[in-house]
Amino acid sequence: MPSDHEKDAYPQPPRQTPVVDRQTALPNPTLILAKLFYYSVDVPVTTFRDAIDSIRGKNKPVFYHQKFRRVPDLTECRQGDYLCYYESEMQWRRDYKVDQEILKVVKERMRACKTREGPSFQQNCAPEMKLFNEVTQNYALRYADLGAYASGRRCLMKQKERMMAAQAQSA
Repeated sequence: MPSDHEKDAYPQPPRQTPVVDRQTALPNPTLILAKLFYYSVDVPVTTFRDAIDSIRGKNKPVFYHQKFRRVPDLTECRQGDYLCYYESEMQWRRDYKVDQEILKVVKERMRACKTREGPSFQQNCAPEMKLFNEVTQNYALRYADLGAYASGRRCLMKQKERMMAAQAQSA
């Protein structure tokens, strides 16, 4: 900074701030109550919570990404193994929900691209539209026409009928 700067352009703030003139010699009761609450309630609760968090911090449960092991498909279950049937059905339901979410995400990406690109979306959003069509076709092949009471067994029967129709066409 040059030594010949103009001091009047940026005036300095006053050096001394005014002192608060107290009217009474008694302490402020609000401050006393705040300190009383802080030391009697806040400090013990915070200390206790920090102690518990340090104990639980070592083995924190992760609840938002539960990982299930893959179970055998219905075709791999032995006849009369009802536990295997149930596990397979639950696996199918999880897969069904995952496929629904994948479809939602791809659809939302395509809608966002259409909104972003405006009138020229067919040219600029071709990869998103192609992916959406592919995902929709796969979803429809697997889950369409299952009805309101869709299950893993019905889906397997639909797949079997589709395979038999493809064999009949090729023969």
